[in-house]
Amino acid sequence: MEVARTRSVSRAADRLYVTQPALTARLQRLESDLGAKLFTRTPRGMRLTEAGDAFLPHAVKALESVADGRRIVNAFERGGAGRLMLGAAPAVSTYVLPGILKRFSVGHPRVSVSVRTGHSEEVLDLVLREQVDVGLVRELRHPDIATTPLYEDRLILVTAPGHHFVQRGRIRLEEIARERLVLFDRTSSYTELTNALFRGAGVQPDAVMELDNIDAAKKMLQEGLGVALLPQSAASAELAAGTLCEVEVEDAEPVRRQIVAVRRRDRGAATGAVHAFLATLRELQPELGR
Repeated sequence: MEVARTRSVSRAADRLYVTQPALTARLQRLESDLGAKLFTRTPRGMRLTEAGDAFLPHAVKALESVADGRRIVNAFERGGAGRLMLGAAPAVSTYVLPGILKRFSVGHPRVSVSVRTGHSEEVLDLVLREQVDVGLVRELRHPDIATTPLYEDRLILVTAPGHHFVQRGRIRLEEIARERLVLFDRTSSYTELTNALFRGAGVQPDAVMELDNIDAAKKMLQEGLGVALLPQSAASAELAAGTLCEVEVEDAEPVRRQIVAVRRRDRGAATGAVHAFLATLRELQPELGR
């Protein structure tokens, strides 16, 4: 392309920062590969042959394609393009992850994101089997996993604004046991944490309503059908809107869980979209903590 533009091997060599013999050798190898002469020498300089004239636009496309590929690779390395596969526990994927991805997508709009939801143990397994790049789960121990703390979530006692607990402000566990206790997703660790709290206090709830998701539990509470211990992150919108109220439990320590991001330890340093997503998590840590 440069020889065709300058019509001179020596001038093309100068512009390409190679010696004239080296450029001549490269041109001869290209002609040998193609099986045709690309240039003919004339008193006015190097001139494309018919074969050279036919080949030139393909040479232009080839270099443009390489340049496009380089830009794409650079975008991948910067996290500006590519694919990100995430796994998240239900409470995280529903109530926390949307805000994280909103911030992430502002700086990385070309990254395709897929999210798989499951209990923390299931997401950990997805990470170990390399079916997701990053998992957002409660803290779990595993020798093959590298963990980054994100925020601490706690279980809070929640009920409808008109419930008599709200007027009291502070209540005891034995009083909760006399109310209908709304539980969600009996296979989740939240249910076990709730049951352990009552077992530790030596009390047993008189009545229980079991549901399979947090949103359904919140609707039941808003209808005045009981009280529940919910993750604070899951109830924050309703608490802010006043459709649910938090009540302090005076004779129990708050039940807290650390939420973390996990990756396979042997994946090495994160690159591309994964690196960019982890950087977004680090930027959001103070906000997530609040």
